[in-house]
Parts: sequence; C-alpha cells; structure tokens
Amino acid sequence: MATTVYGDITPRQAAFSIANMLKRALPLLTIEKFGQAYNVPKNNTLTAKWRRYFLTGGTGSYSGNAGNYSIPLALTALTEGVTPAGRKMANKDYSVTLAQYGDFVEFSDVIVDAHEDMPVLLRELTDMLGEQMAVTVETLRYNVLKAGTNVEYANGAVRTAVNTPLTLAMQRRVTRSLKRQNAMPITQVLKSSVAYATQPIEASYIALIHPDVENDLRSITGFISTKNYASVTPMEGEVGSLEDVRYVRSTVFTPFADGGGAKGTMLSTTGTSADVYPILYLARDAFGIVPLKGENTASVMVVTPKPVQTDPLGQRGTAGWKVWSATVILQDAFLVRGEVAATA
Repeated sequence: MATTVYGDITPRQAAFSIANMLKRALPLLTIEKFGQAYNVPKNNTLTAKWRRYFLTGGTGSYSGNAGNYSIPLALTALTEGVTPAGRKMANKDYSVTLAQYGDFVEFSDVIVDAHEDMPVLLRELTDMLGEQMAVTVETLRYNVLKAGTNVEYANGAVRTAVNTPLTLAMQRRVTRSLKRQNAMPITQVLKSSVAYATQPIEASYIALIHPDVENDLRSITGFISTKNYASVTPMEGEVGSLEDVRYVRSTVFTPFADGGGAKGTMLSTTGTSADVYPILYLARDAFGIVPLKGENTASVMVVTPKPVQTDPLGQRGTAGWKVWSATVILQDAFLVRGEVAATA
C-alpha cells in the first residue's frame, strides 16, 4: 500500500497547497521584506548564523559608529624600508536557533461532500491558514525587533511619560542617530513572491507603524502620500514618505496599552493613560531572518475524514501547517524604536 508524508494528499497536492498558502501569506509579511535573509537548507541545521568582519590592531581609529566596530586608520606616514605593523581581520557571529510553529483546523465530512473536489477545499483552507501563518510569523518578528535597546521618545525620557504624537522633530532625532552610526539606507527588499528573490527600491530608511499613527503622520508638513509618488513604486502597505523615511503600516505593530502619560487628547485603552505606539525605524542590515520562502520553509498536512477508533463514523478531518522561523537583531545601532502616542 502506498503512503504519503502529507496526510492524505500527494506530494504534488502538498506542493500546490504550500505555494498557494505562501502566495496568500507573503503580501501580509511586512517585516519579512527588510531583514537580511538566511536560507537554511533542508536536513542541514537548526541554527542560522550571520558573520560580521572587521579590522583590529594598531592605534588611532575612526569611531564614527559608537554601536558598530570602529575603523582603524593608517595616519602615520610610511618610513622607507620599514614594514608597518599592519592589521588583523576578526569577526563576530550572530546566531539564532530556529523554532517551529504550527496550527490546524478541523473540518467535517459534510464540507468535503459539499465540494466538487478536494482541490477546491484545499484552496479555501490554505487561504485561511496562509493568512494565519503570515500573521503568526510577522508577530514573532515584531516581538523580537521591538525589544531593541535604541529608543527615541516623542516626549520625555521614559515610556510612562509619552503622551504626544509623532513629529518631524522626533523623526529627525531618529535619522540623525542612524546617520551618526553610519547606518545605511535600505536599497533592496525581498520580493512578495514564493521564490527567494530581491528587488531594488529607492534608498531610504523604513519605518513600521500602526494605522492609528497614520493620521498624525499625514498631518506633518512635508509628508508625501504614495499617490503623489512620481517614479517610486509603493510597497505593500506603504503610506507615504517624510524626508528620507518611508512609512509602512500594519495592524500587527500593536501599542503598549496605557503605557504612557496622562492621555489628554491621545488614544487610550482605558481612558486614563495614553497608549504608546512603537515605530520601528530600520536601516540596512539591522536584523536577520529566516525568510518564509521556498519549499523547505513550510509544510502543509491534510487528513481527510475516515473511520478510525476516535472517529468511528469518519466525520472529522484536519488541515494544518508547520513553519520554521527565526529573527535576530544584528545591530542595535541600526534599529531605532520611536515611541509615540496617537491623536484620538
């Protein structure tokens, strides 16, 4: 008797289902686009590793990046016939262990009987499960990135004081911080496609915001809506740009409920303290991800209703997914968390 490793569907059906699930999921993945990707081959390792190289040795250096490695300089003129001391090359590894996540949905034999054929049912199930998988992965990534240590507040010096909205002045403090660290603008992103590929974008820093912050952003003088872009193609979820920052929104980027100061005219969960909204400002190489792309990343399993000891009448079936995921901050200096309130 032939068996498959995908429940009661063939490898071909499984491949179709995974592709359909990823197509549904990828437009919902905002953070996915901006990370430094690491593709883990199947049957290889559960550890993703990024390596940074730098120079050491000697005296005198250009320390224009307090959070990055300084650059040793060669400011002493060479002496004829004398070999200089030279430098050494060193490296630092950033590792993260992949973790597996998954879920399933139960369906009845009536649903199967009501459909013309199984592929129709698979398409509907994978649509729903693809969205669930995407939001799960996006939330996992967001939770890692919002824990970064580089913070700018809309007002005050602690989160519990924040009760004013996003301003151009705050954004300029953020971008000044990034530029002081020699943090480079993002110039390419992962494509929203099942295959692993990148595409170029206009050089800029990227800011990730919750929709509640959007009205305050649009009220700032100098904001350019995506509809007024001349030659720049907007990304999925992009709201617009302000100076050298492009803003992308998602409801995944949830606030710290009642985390700020007296609410005044700001949004508040309970009506007392202002909700505090993290805005993640990203530069190139700020963080690394194992991307949700390719055949080795996700698995889909479908079990059709059939009589078994726990279901003697064969009334229940299941469809589910599993995915490997990992996210790591590679350089805290290249990621700034702005904390703001949002006008009610």
